[in-house]
Amino acid sequence: MKFFSPRLSFLILVVLFLSSCGSEKEATKTVADAPVYTLVFLDKTQSVNVNRQYVNEKYRQTLTDIMENNMKNKGDKLEVYFIHENTSKARALSLMIRTEKESLEGVNATDREAIETAFQLSLQREKGIFLRQLLTKLNQQNTGASNLSTDIWASLPVIAKAGESGADVKVYYFSDMIESVKGADRRDFHIKPPHDDAQAEEAAKADFKKLQQYAIGSPQVTIVSPFEATASSKENNPHVTHYWQTLFQELGGVTVEEL
Repeated sequence: MKFFSPRLSFLILVVLFLSSCGSEKEATKTVADAPVYTLVFLDKTQSVNVNRQYVNEKYRQTLTDIMENNMKNKGDKLEVYFIHENTSKARALSLMIRTEKESLEGVNATDREAIETAFQLSLQREKGIFLRQLLTKLNQQNTGASNLSTDIWASLPVIAKAGESGADVKVYYFSDMIESVKGADRRDFHIKPPHDDAQAEEAAKADFKKLQQYAIGSPQVTIVSPFEATASSKENNPHVTHYWQTLFQELGGVTVEEL
C-alpha cells in the first residue's frame, strides 16, 4: 500500500478545502445573482376604489417603491395582473429590465465610475418609462361584469408558475382581499366573512386541501391594504387577513406582510 508523506497529505487537504470554498462561493454568487420576479395583483372589483385620494396616493407611492427597489438589474421582471372574475387570465402588463452594465473587469477607477454612471442613467430612464405604464394600469377602470367577482385564489397558479423560473419571487396584492366567488366549493367573504380567527383558520385549512396542488415555493407576499388606519373592523375585517396569513402558511410556510 502506498502512503503519502505528511507534507503532501497536508497540501492535498489544503487544495480540497480551497476547492470546497470556491464551490460555496460560486453557489452563493448564483443565489445572489438570481433575478427578481415581481408580481403585482391590482384589485379591479367594485370594493376597491382607486379614485379615493388616500388609496390612490398610497398605491402610487407603493408602486413607485416597488419599481425602485425590485427593478435594478438586467433580467429583473415585473408583471401586473388584474384581480377580478378571471384573475389568472388577466395579465395586463409584463416588463423586464434590459439595461446591461458593461464589465468592470480590469478597468481603472475613472472608467469604472463612468460605466456605473452610464448604467444608472440608462436604468433610470427605462424604469421611468415602466413606472408611467404601471401607474396607467393602476388607474384603468374595469366597468365590465367581471368586477362583480374577486377571484384571489386564481393568483396561486400564477405565483407557482413564476416560482418555476428560479427567480426571487415577490408578490404584492393591492386589494381588500375579500375573496368573492359564487359556487358551492368557493368562498364569498362579502356574504359570509370569518367572524373570529378560529373560524378564519378553519376555513383556510379546509381550502388548503383544494389548493395544495399549487407549489408556490417561498415567495415574499405583501398585502397593500386600501384601508386607512382609522377604518372600523367592519370595513377592514382583521379575520380576513388572518385567513390569508394562515392559507399562505399552509401552502409553503410563507409569511404575509401587510402595508
